[in-house]
Amino acid sequence: MKFIIMLGILFLALDAGAQMHGVVYGVQKQEKSALYGAKIKVLNAGGGVITNEQGEFELILPKELPDTLVFSAMGYAPDTMVVTKKDRFAIVEVILYSEQLLPEVVVSIKKNTTSISRLKTLHVEEISSGELRKAACCNLSESFETNASVDVNITDAVSGAKRIQMMGLDGVYTQLQFENIPFLNGLESSFGLNSMPGTWIKSIQITKGTGTVVNGYESMAGLINLELQKPEDMDVFYLNTYANRMGRSELNVHSGIALGKKWSTGVFGHASTHPIEMDWNKDGFRDMPNGTNLSFLNRYKYSGEHMEAQFGISAYSDERIGGQISAIRNSGDFYNVSLNAKNISAFAKTGFFMKKPGHSVGVVYHYKHQEQNSVFGLRNYSGTEDRAYVNAIYDGYIGTTIHKFKVGASMVVNNIEQRIDTLNDDRFQLVPGVFGEYTYTGARISAVLGIRGDHHNLYGYKVTPRAHLKFILDEFTDLRLTGGKGWRVPNYMIDNNSLLATSRVWVAPDTVIPEESWNLGGSLVREFKLFGQKSTLSMDYYYTYFENQLIVDRDQDLQKIVFKNIQGVSFSNSFQAEWSFTVLKRLDVRLAYKYLDVRSRFGNLLQQRVMVPKNRGFINLGYVTRNKRWQFDLTCSLYGKARLPVVQLDSTHTSTDNTSEVYALLNGQVSYKLKRIELYVGGENLTNYTQKNPIISSGTPFDNYFNATRIWAPVYGINVYAGLRYTIEKKNKQL
Repeated sequence: MKFIIMLGILFLALDAGAQMHGVVYGVQKQEKSALYGAKIKVLNAGGGVITNEQGEFELILPKELPDTLVFSAMGYAPDTMVVTKKDRFAIVEVILYSEQLLPEVVVSIKKNTTSISRLKTLHVEEISSGELRKAACCNLSESFETNASVDVNITDAVSGAKRIQMMGLDGVYTQLQFENIPFLNGLESSFGLNSMPGTWIKSIQITKGTGTVVNGYESMAGLINLELQKPEDMDVFYLNTYANRMGRSELNVHSGIALGKKWSTGVFGHASTHPIEMDWNKDGFRDMPNGTNLSFLNRYKYSGEHMEAQFGISAYSDERIGGQISAIRNSGDFYNVSLNAKNISAFAKTGFFMKKPGHSVGVVYHYKHQEQNSVFGLRNYSGTEDRAYVNAIYDGYIGTTIHKFKVGASMVVNNIEQRIDTLNDDRFQLVPGVFGEYTYTGARISAVLGIRGDHHNLYGYKVTPRAHLKFILDEFTDLRLTGGKGWRVPNYMIDNNSLLATSRVWVAPDTVIPEESWNLGGSLVREFKLFGQKSTLSMDYYYTYFENQLIVDRDQDLQKIVFKNIQGVSFSNSFQAEWSFTVLKRLDVRLAYKYLDVRSRFGNLLQQRVMVPKNRGFINLGYVTRNKRWQFDLTCSLYGKARLPVVQLDSTHTSTDNTSEVYALLNGQVSYKLKRIELYVGGENLTNYTQKNPIISSGTPFDNYFNATRIWAPVYGINVYAGLRYTIEKKNKQL
């Protein structure tokens, strides 16, 4: 860490180029809005940039000044600005006005489908809807197949459940949100990834390390925020159909409707089914459960002169049946797996503009009711949760927009009732909190400093400080440093629900206390030219230290799963390097390497966490033809060896294969686009690699040695799929 800080100071002392930051707005019918895709061209020196979804841009000024910048956007009159040496590192605001008499102009731009935002102080990786379309992407668990930062792993061989991992840590340490509203927490955390179709998502922002205090105290390893399709920008009609060789089929639809000048609504629907029973490895168990999933979302937006409001309601039902195949069920006693989840939630966001420009008040509201029931053989889980959340934020600046601040208060009310066999863990939680955050945006340095205090009705006061710094070393290089604290109250039952797929006895913790961790790290992002095209190299390192952690110890007793609190001996080291570049204009390449050292005290020894490979490689290739009708994508993920838990095979033998194999997963897709229709075909696990004998004692599932949780690779082999996307676009849709 000291080396990184000294390196930053050294670079800052050098004579570097300059960046201009700014925002481009458009005015139509007296309404002002940020322009996405506006072009900024340097007239004499050549080159230029385009604005992002917030209308922001970052431009490298030429060495020879003065020069002229030309701002243009489709449907707006262009404007110019003369820049001199005094404008180096300036922050500007540009307003373009509607020009109805302009002749029609066709603007063609290329926007990377995944990128690291250089405009943000925090290290934020942005995944666009274009990236999501590179894979089948039928639900959130499949939305990260072409991403190296987030891992999605199967938790067991019978339920089909998947969990997110970031920096080698379980997904419970990553805060998930949709548009800054808490999502997939509590009882949803084990099986909720299937409830969000990927086609509903407009973009995903991934933040490593602790997030900002405005979003809460639970971000310990990172934050994933989902931006859904917005009613005012949505297509008039969108339909996606999908089917694969495993018998799974899906239908996704959404539509955006204008309800006058100020109101708009979006309607989303999803249905999936998997009726075909499969047992490719002939172990007598279904390779994946059968069942249906239904999801619905209806959201509204109001845009007024002095306020904006969004609100909506969503619901989903997920029912699955797994376990032993029908032939065995008809012969007598059988091992049954059933999962049943139901959720209904409502959300609202209101924003009020103050008389003083740049000052506003926003309030976020959210309520959900969740029911979760599961059966694994003779073992049962049942739980219900009611959760209410409100977060009020005052946003403004001091003197100039260089100095911004946010202050606010939040409240969480959570009631959970749950039971596993003879164990129960009911709790009522009331957590009010206050926070403050200061943002400095200078020419070369920016900082976000925040602190929040929360009072938990069971565990008292908790203070959460966080700091994020960004240094512009030169016009091509950014250095970021981050540090902060996070905490959460663990739920050992739902967090580890898939571990019911074993005969081992659960030993509950003596008491449940909050998990607390510190996260320190940084990243270096460098842009340069390669083959005449833009290339980006990023490297990041994060260290997470747990003051207290509730661990799952599978090594202490081979007949038991022991949950216990560990203090001061759990940590994670995460390093990732990623290089993206373009070859021959239309061939995009991304290469990544990730090293994970995640250790704690298991079986009274400091050991690597099970099922976490220390080394992982990643390659993604994307090619688009000149007419943009054909698109080819290929992703290869290489997994290194991982420590596996020792298991009892019978009364006298234990496992000897306690390290996983090195293996590769290969996914590919080909898309063909017509005017309104896009056809796609693809394959997953094209190497047909599967884990041998994923279920221990599958022939006698009710004995003391049955175990379906020792999963480190795919359970089923190659999967081929095909689908169709049909779109009726909104007329005069803004870029």
